Amino acid sequence: MNNSEIKGLSLDELKSKLTAEKESFAKLKFAHAITPIENPMRLREAKKLVARLNTEIRAKQIAQQ
Repeated sequence: MNNSEIKGLSLDELKSKLTAEKESFAKLKFAHAITPIENPMRLREAKKLVARLNTEIRAKQIAQQ
């Protein structure tokens, strides 16, 4: 998911996407702790996506004020 797709989402959609991505990241991290996953760069990508979603949520909250 790139930045332009993230900016097109509403605040409620962003929050639901954030919870789903956080859960996915936690599962991925747990799987990597047990046995190393095939592509460890997926961890970095997932973490960055969560950060992008948080940033956009905050930007929309500030814009509403």
